[in-house]
Amino acid sequence: MDSLYTTPLLDCFRRGEVAPDVRMLAAQGVLAPRAHEQLGLLVLLSDDADPAIRTATESTLNRIPPRELALFLGRPDVATEIREFFARRGIQPEPSAEPISDDPLLDAEAGTAAGSDERVDDGGGDEPDGTRRLATIQRLSLMTVSQKIKAAMRGSREERAILIRDPNKLVSLAVLSSPKVSQPEIEAFSKMANVSEEALRVIGTTRAWSKNYSVVRALAFNPKSPISISMTLVNRLVEKDVRMLAADRNVPEPVKILARKIVQAGQSRKH
Repeated sequence: MDSLYTTPLLDCFRRGEVAPDVRMLAAQGVLAPRAHEQLGLLVLLSDDADPAIRTATESTLNRIPPRELALFLGRPDVATEIREFFARRGIQPEPSAEPISDDPLLDAEAGTAAGSDERVDDGGGDEPDGTRRLATIQRLSLMTVSQKIKAAMRGSREERAILIRDPNKLVSLAVLSSPKVSQPEIEAFSKMANVSEEALRVIGTTRAWSKNYSVVRALAFNPKSPISISMTLVNRLVEKDVRMLAADRNVPEPVKILARKIVQAGQSRKH
């Protein structure tokens, strides 16, 4: 299903890197913040090796309102594999004159269509910033992995800034899969040396984000970035930044060597 709708979290499921308890939550329709992702997970999990997960997936599929599903399948951006999967189940796309939302078609926790989050995004409150952040860190630290994934995808900007650093790869990739994550957040994540290499790799290989020069520069200078990513970005830096990179003691030696070669090549052309 190479052309199936994809996000960093969905890719983890596709590669078989997700524990059974998290796969079960996805099979119950709990994790996804978007209909595209929810249906993509259900299509993948309908063929899971675990019979219990396949059963839960089938139960969730049967609870999706057919009319809402047909209207969603009528969207032009729905993957062919998803349409074909539901066509085999007797559900055909139905065109609509009105825009169809990408809200999940089923919220297993609330029992209703999921259009509202449990908390207001980026809320201020009356507490000082430091006190509120500490309380958020403590609350998140007590969560299970599945709860953190849900917070990463549906929670506030403050929660995403904390969870992007989580040692569990699934949690940090869930942050990058959130429909709420913004370009300024991606720029900030690209500068962090305490996030996973996998998260930085996803940022560096996601075209929408790597088109931004600030992201390119941050990843090239980030000592935690995978070398393969950094090496591909050096050629996109302006001359001033290449010179700085060549002299930076924090970046890996192969990246510095490449930057020096580019500087030398530039000098040769001038002569």
